[in-house]
Amino acid sequence: MKITRIFDFPYYQLNTYNLKNAFITKHGGKWKSTSTQEYIDLANTISRGLLRLGVKANDKIAVISSTNRTEWNIVDIGILQIGAQNVPIYPTISKEDYEYILNHSEASYCFVSDQDILTKLNAIKGKTTLKEVFTFNDIANEKSWSDVLKLGLDTGNQSEVDTQKKKVKPNDLATLIYTSGTTGKPKGVMLSHDNIVSNVLESEKRVPFDHGNSKALSFLPVCHVFERMILYLYQYCGVEIYFAESIDKMSDNLKEIKPNVMTAVPRLYEKVYDKIVAKGSELKGIKKLLFFWAVSLGLKYEPYGQNGWFYERQLALARKLIFSKWKEGLGGNLDLMVSGSAALQTRLTRVFAAAEMPIMEGYGLTETSPVVSVNDQRNGGFKVGSVGRVIDNVTVKIADDGEILVKGPNVMQGYFKDKDKTAEVISDGYFHTGDIGEICEDGFLKITDRKKDMFKTSGGKYVVPSLLENQLKQSRFIEQILVIGEGEKMPAALIQPNFEFIEGWIAKKQQSIGTHFTDITNSQIIVDRIQREIDVCNQNFGKWEQIKKFKLTPEIWSIDEGHLTPTMKMKRKVIKEKYATLIEAIYRP
Repeated sequence: MKITRIFDFPYYQLNTYNLKNAFITKHGGKWKSTSTQEYIDLANTISRGLLRLGVKANDKIAVISSTNRTEWNIVDIGILQIGAQNVPIYPTISKEDYEYILNHSEASYCFVSDQDILTKLNAIKGKTTLKEVFTFNDIANEKSWSDVLKLGLDTGNQSEVDTQKKKVKPNDLATLIYTSGTTGKPKGVMLSHDNIVSNVLESEKRVPFDHGNSKALSFLPVCHVFERMILYLYQYCGVEIYFAESIDKMSDNLKEIKPNVMTAVPRLYEKVYDKIVAKGSELKGIKKLLFFWAVSLGLKYEPYGQNGWFYERQLALARKLIFSKWKEGLGGNLDLMVSGSAALQTRLTRVFAAAEMPIMEGYGLTETSPVVSVNDQRNGGFKVGSVGRVIDNVTVKIADDGEILVKGPNVMQGYFKDKDKTAEVISDGYFHTGDIGEICEDGFLKITDRKKDMFKTSGGKYVVPSLLENQLKQSRFIEQILVIGEGEKMPAALIQPNFEFIEGWIAKKQQSIGTHFTDITNSQIIVDRIQREIDVCNQNFGKWEQIKKFKLTPEIWSIDEGHLTPTMKMKRKVIKEKYATLIEAIYRP
């Protein structure tokens, strides 16, 4: 069976694997499984119900869910196979952004997961073109997605669904994905069926699944194109998909499910690593010495035995004594982790590969559906510090100023209702990524910075903030850091301390510091300790790049408060605005 449209994936899975457990979501403390056949039957029921609601080809249907769940995928296919478009919306954005996206996309119906989202949506619903809202959870006096299913129970109009399916062409618009954006209003990225399908088929060549027998844990927001494409990829490869209950319960879910694969963003891998190291720090005597010997060994890891036979002998011992316990703590079967969305610290790449749970870092953007390149342990396709080799049928070239340009079937159709912005980023078929990088002699792509994040000091020197930030985030005292200094005489930084670690450090050192966030940020002892971290980092950079001053912020930077995008990237403009007073105190005391 040839796959040319997104909704072909479930039918391919039925013909090839016919899984008993295609999707598994926890309800009331129990995992509830949906088979491939049930998935297709329910998607067709949704399609019939939507047609009876008057939904036509090219109508836009919004979907907003706090967690990944089976219903999202059923509704997705139900929408797409009648030629309508799915408009996924991040649950954590403001109600004003809800209003903007719903109006800009001209969404006629909306599916939401729960009461919290419904409350936010109801506050602005009257200012939108929405005809009706349906909920996944049962909520009193609200219309449910089961009402749409009931509308579709009568199979009398299935022939109409089949007719609509046949009319959908590979180059037809499939979805509008509004970029979470670190600045300005969200842009609606237009992705066709072929954009995403081609990306799935080419990415599949880079993932070593046991087709029809693997399990995956999904918890990155499915409204983000990275996780959404991965879910289609899992379907294509016959992988059982378990949906994590929440980030907080991820550890429990890993132990329950024992997945073979999971995807995450770098910040989550950092947190996993920090928790492992924190537990190691609590060990005593020889156990503690062995733990940190293994970590030290892991931090020197190079693939394919490049460190020589003696290193490999030591690594085999470390894996047996220490790293096997790490793997056990993450379920025991985790053979592959995939990372995207932001730069992954090379220490994490090394240490998890040493622990036989390799993180395969890739690179892509919403506008490229998303994968441009990805590492693959097989056939020498893994290089620490790179984002892998470019996938087949995609072309990458480096512009004169170092910007990465991408051409291929994965490049978006453009920004919805915005020809000017589309023309700014696509020329001669090449998408201008805004990222700076290089292609090594052996074909690996390396990302060095975001073009728009680089800045010049008043002395005319360029500073690449991500290089400093990634090094300093390795400190256990620092949770988040934003390097600033555009147009100023020197670089400086805003830092969110790792309050959880520092509270433990205070108790251990028996320091007379309060554990309230403001006590920590106002403590000269803590400021001096973080200064030591800065001093060590600065030694690796030129004088013009070094951080000369910094200020600690007394809040946790979060998605809900607007500091971070839903994939945990910093919203630089927002953070600068929030802490304008601290920035003034740095540069104009």
